[in-house]
Amino acid sequence: MIEAVLAVVGLAIGFGASTTINKQRMGSAEEKAQKELDKAKKEANKLVNEAREEANKAAEESRKDEQSRRKELKDLEQRLIGREENLDKKLDELDKRNESLRKSEDEVEQLKNEIRAIRTKQQEKLEKIAKLSKAEATDKLMEMTEKDIKNDLLGLINKKQNEARDSAEEQAALIITSAMERMASEVTAERTVTSIKLEDEEMKGRIIGKEGRNIQALQRATGVDILVDDTPGYVVLSSFDPVRREVARQTLEMLMKDGRIHPGRIEEVVEKAQKAVEKDVIRAGEDAAREVGVIGMPKEILQLLGELKYRTSYGQNVLKHSTEMAHIAGIIAEEVGADVKTTKYAALVHDLGKALTHKIEGKHHHISGEILRKYGAPEAVALAAEQHHDDVEATSVEALIVRTVDAISASRPGARNISSENFAERMKDLENVANSFNGVDKSYAISAGREVRIFVRPEKIDDLSAIKLSRDIATKIESTMQYPGTIKVNVIRETRAVEFAK
Repeated sequence: MIEAVLAVVGLAIGFGASTTINKQRMGSAEEKAQKELDKAKKEANKLVNEAREEANKAAEESRKDEQSRRKELKDLEQRLIGREENLDKKLDELDKRNESLRKSEDEVEQLKNEIRAIRTKQQEKLEKIAKLSKAEATDKLMEMTEKDIKNDLLGLINKKQNEARDSAEEQAALIITSAMERMASEVTAERTVTSIKLEDEEMKGRIIGKEGRNIQALQRATGVDILVDDTPGYVVLSSFDPVRREVARQTLEMLMKDGRIHPGRIEEVVEKAQKAVEKDVIRAGEDAAREVGVIGMPKEILQLLGELKYRTSYGQNVLKHSTEMAHIAGIIAEEVGADVKTTKYAALVHDLGKALTHKIEGKHHHISGEILRKYGAPEAVALAAEQHHDDVEATSVEALIVRTVDAISASRPGARNISSENFAERMKDLENVANSFNGVDKSYAISAGREVRIFVRPEKIDDLSAIKLSRDIATKIESTMQYPGTIKVNVIRETRAVEFAK
């Protein structure tokens, strides 16, 4: 019993001690928490105060910026108002000036009308006094003036013509001579081969084949007419396409050299010849472009340029003619300050249309311009090539140079083969054109058709009429005849007075 009581008393004492200890611990924790709380409050108050100060500073700066902007806007508004007022003043002044000008115009127009009326009255009075109308008086005055200054006018015309001729001829001769001296080319170009010589007459039979099978296969594969019986010892090739004609020529030469001639072999050889000619065409175009220094030409233009190797114009090889022109054109362009690259390019491709004239309708220089534009050549080059003949007006210095060198290359001695019959006919046509004009006594075509001298009757043609006659004859020659280069029309008027002393 006592032990139980002692246990209870021990438990009570332990519980009380534990409670006392816990209370002490709780008091200590509360004090720490209170201290931490106080510390946190102080820091929070400090942060709040700092934030408030920063906010006040930002607000103050914002107010200052706003005040500054308002001031700037006010100043800008004042300036705009001032400008608007100035514009209003100027508009008012312009309105006043316009009104003043309108009044002045009305006054000027009124004065003009008064002057016209006065001049009309004076003219009517003069016509009454002179008993001549205005037109009659003008004609009479012109007639009197012409008589008075006729000799002076003739002298002035002759002087100016001689000065212009001397200056132009000297400058042109200097440039052209320099260009031709620096450009040395063949005198006569090689003609395209259109016939093949046979080793013996037996070869004709082998070319024709049994029942004509070989020659038919050749004509069908090449597109060229083959004439065997027309010329002894030769096979003649006839075609408007010079490239096809060249393919046929090479085919026949390879067949005759090989000796095996039959339809199967013909097709193989024609294919080989076509490939060889295509390569030769491209090579010829590239060589020509490289020779004259023109780079960057499209492949299609190079191919058409190479085809000109197999074309001739009056016996002159067109590709050699174009190459020669490009060299001379480049030299002249450099002398006169034109675009050298454009001029050489245009001169080289100016006859490009001759490779297609049988396939496309139109004149070859128009076709040249269309083809050059189609394949991306520069417009300046296309225009200069298109304008190298007189039916199209030249719009650039480069076009004029191409036109000039075309005449130089075509008309130089030996450049073109012209038969004696055609030459005599052209000389006769020149003389007939000159003789068709009234007042012409005799005419002579000289200098290989480069000049025509016309003697006129002095009693019918005076000096002024002689000048007009030379122009009329030149115009008719240009419109009715075809010729390379230029023709000088020289009208000669001579008066002789003969008397005998007895």
